[in-house]
Amino acid sequence: MVDTTSKCVGRIAGGLLGLLMALIIMASTSQAFAHAALIQTDPSDGAVLAQAPKQFSLTFSEPVSPLVLTLVKPDGTPVALTSFRLTNQALEIDNPQALKSGTHVLSWRVISADGHPVGGSLLFSIGAPSEPPAVSEAVDWPSRSAIWIGKVFLYIGLFLGVGGAFALAWLAGNGRAGQRFVMAAILCGLVATPLSLGFQGLDALGAPLPHLAQPVIWRTGLGTSFGWTVLVALISLGLGLLSLAGPRVLARPLALAGLLAVGVALAASGHASAAEPQWLTRPLVFVHGIGIAFWAGALVPLGLALKRQTAGAVAFLRRFSRAILPVVAVLAAAGIVLAVIQVQTPSALAGTAYGRLLLIKLALLVFLFTLAAVNRWKLTASAEAGATEVQRRLTRSIAVEMLIALAIFGVAAGWRFTPPPRALAIAAAQPVSVHIHALEAMADLSITPGHAGPVAASMIIMTGDFGPLDAKEVTLVLSKPDSGIEPLKRAATKPGDGSWRVDNLVIPVPGRWMVRIDILVSDFKIVKIEAPVDIRP
Repeated sequence: MVDTTSKCVGRIAGGLLGLLMALIIMASTSQAFAHAALIQTDPSDGAVLAQAPKQFSLTFSEPVSPLVLTLVKPDGTPVALTSFRLTNQALEIDNPQALKSGTHVLSWRVISADGHPVGGSLLFSIGAPSEPPAVSEAVDWPSRSAIWIGKVFLYIGLFLGVGGAFALAWLAGNGRAGQRFVMAAILCGLVATPLSLGFQGLDALGAPLPHLAQPVIWRTGLGTSFGWTVLVALISLGLGLLSLAGPRVLARPLALAGLLAVGVALAASGHASAAEPQWLTRPLVFVHGIGIAFWAGALVPLGLALKRQTAGAVAFLRRFSRAILPVVAVLAAAGIVLAVIQVQTPSALAGTAYGRLLLIKLALLVFLFTLAAVNRWKLTASAEAGATEVQRRLTRSIAVEMLIALAIFGVAAGWRFTPPPRALAIAAAQPVSVHIHALEAMADLSITPGHAGPVAASMIIMTGDFGPLDAKEVTLVLSKPDSGIEPLKRAATKPGDGSWRVDNLVIPVPGRWMVRIDILVSDFKIVKIEAPVDIRP
């Protein structure tokens, strides 16, 4: 039976190695990208233009790579935009054709370094606005469910599978209780990991689940930073599998290498790894991942060893109880620092989806830590002394720990769909900008920061043909009729750098505001230009 199992595992490992080599070849041409938030568009959202722009511009907080760019005409006809240039943080997109009057939608989807796609749309009109074309924004629940399930089983493979293999090699001695479970967890991971790559490609391109077999889906998924997570995860799972089925003399080094690869895989992508400063966050994610695998991976083998009262069960328990304290301390410290970096403010815990998921995870962790503390200081000593009834109680308690760990995996997988508050804060701190163009004059207006509250406005005033305009006076007027807010008028000053500024300005509420710039060209002539601007909460 052992020989047959070893042969099967050997075949699986050989197939895994072949798949891994193919993925590495494909990944050699891929790039990594940073987390980004949209901070400026040209034309601005809701702008009404006299004529069609020659190009569109999207500026992000950090460099991005485009996935899908589409222009939807007023009649609902989509036009793929394939000609673009990346300049630092700006994505400049060529307009391939002359546009007719009416309202158009520019839809975009880009990828960031944490492997998560970011998308959105902006509306602009040529001539007079018309009824906006319909653009579907419905959530694709089948794809989203598949992504979540894939994540959960990836965690099961890495934490329970590879972590379990490490526990069997380093803590269990000659005991093999739980080996079948550990092997099954690794096999689940080997199935879920490559599937997760395809799900990543679906999510990146916004494609439905039936498109999973298309090669472009897999190439796109591999081209994100999550592709490296998949590659390293496969290595980790393969090492864990070989430690179980290979020569006993190699079990420990293979299991240790597999455990370290768990940390590398998790640090290669994700919200936490992409956060700055990465010299701190990536090592913390690495340590955090190893700690989870060490703890969670040992639970099932230890519980089964105690339940079956195997010869090495007490020694297994003694080794685990001595090692778990420093592991939990490091695990908790890394988790706290990462949480502070991601959440930043206490109000974000309840005010964002990411924060609410973190609160659920923290509640589960409090329960888990309490249960683990009771096990460690109330039951372990008696169980090590051979008290059979205490060993049974400890086995039941370990089973509850395992269920809590699975629930935590499910919560953590939900973070895939929630941007962390730090990313939202980056976007909120960025200015909002709008280009206002009329026949006699135009202006580039920037409001910093781009959310409600105290702000400063900066304006560059030009003639209608982009020439210099020596204005005598400039007045900024902001109004929000739908909220009953009358025009706020502020005279601008000229600091000497060619711009006009309005400081100490307070925008009381978020939403769409109408901005008007009154330009005194001469003693007898005032030019007024206006456009909408969206102020973030």
